[in-house]
Amino acid sequence: MSRIQRIKGFADLFPPESTAFTYMETVAREVFGAYGCQEVRIPILERTELFARSIGEETDVVQKEMYTFTDRKGRSLTLRPEATAGVLRAFIEAGGHEGVTKLFTCGPMFRYERPQKGRMRQFHQLDVEVLGAKTPQADAEVILMLWTFLERLQVVDLTLEINSLGCPACRPAFHAALRSFLEGIDLASLCEDCQRRTTTNPLRVLDCKVPTCRTATVNAPRLLDHLCPECATHFAQVRAILQAAAVPATINHRLVRGLDYYQRTTFEILSGAIGAQSAVAGGGRYDGLVAALGGPDVPGIGFACGMERLALLLPPHRPQPMDFYLAVLDAAALDTALLVGQTLRRHGFRGETAFEAKSPKAHLRQANKLGVKTCLLLGEDEMARGVIVVKDMATGVQTTVAQDDLAQALGFRTA
Repeated sequence: MSRIQRIKGFADLFPPESTAFTYMETVAREVFGAYGCQEVRIPILERTELFARSIGEETDVVQKEMYTFTDRKGRSLTLRPEATAGVLRAFIEAGGHEGVTKLFTCGPMFRYERPQKGRMRQFHQLDVEVLGAKTPQADAEVILMLWTFLERLQVVDLTLEINSLGCPACRPAFHAALRSFLEGIDLASLCEDCQRRTTTNPLRVLDCKVPTCRTATVNAPRLLDHLCPECATHFAQVRAILQAAAVPATINHRLVRGLDYYQRTTFEILSGAIGAQSAVAGGGRYDGLVAALGGPDVPGIGFACGMERLALLLPPHRPQPMDFYLAVLDAAALDTALLVGQTLRRHGFRGETAFEAKSPKAHLRQANKLGVKTCLLLGEDEMARGVIVVKDMATGVQTTVAQDDLAQALGFRTA
């Protein structure tokens, strides 16, 4: 019978990779929690309409990248390609929209893209959404939260890029100027996707990474030159707060993000230590999106971090060493060893108990392999005397301790 293999673009994560993901999630809960964020868990499967309405019908994500299928009742369902739409759908259904709500979630997302280093078809994101605040101070705090998180992870060579996409009042004038500019250039100088975008979603032409497209649009109109007074003031205040917090921000006039719901502040954080795929996190403001999804007119801003890319920037993470390995020297001691190990775990220790009786030499090899601090040896003689042999793996010192005093001898952790 042939061996079943994993699907292309989907990865199995074993330690140390899985340990790095756990570490990122732990730090995220600490940092985001310090800013008042509460964790939510949302389904990975949603109605396709949710993403078509939020992300935009003409975006590359909806047009080409979503995993969409029809279920047995004829409903169109999609594996989530991003988290914001699902979090907002859950926020709307939950009700209670008074004041400011800060939420975060993490988990797998799905996009049908060409797999490459740091980018898989099933990928993982850490996502934060702040709802109910429309001030520039909220924008700045969200960016500072992200910056603090990355600093806590000790990600190096960070650069913050920022832009403003304006609002429904001022963006139409920019769209008109951009369309006029695109009509005046040779379409043959653009890639196939951008040739389509000139009519369907011209803003995305600015964000294209193809060198010929970037050259052709080097003199394209800039969003910042078309902002209304309110948007210009908002953007200036965000930049001033970031500067006061010693977080340098570089304006990137091409930073439009890939999703239709963004307006006003958009941002990305990049690392020079990751190579070509340098963006590790990004987000922006999306006032009006909650209302577009059938909820109240609640402003919002958020960001997402790609965990696969972040993992490339972290030092190797190994599981925390176990406190003990309980070696069983005689088969008659197996049951007792299991109960001793259970007692130690109730006291807060972490360790493994052998399931087979072996020689002390074989067990010590296993203890070394596991990297435990202490090897405990239990045989028929120790059982008869109610003791256990404790060997410090670092010093080699070996002592005999009464079984009832074992937890105290190892140093009580919890009562």
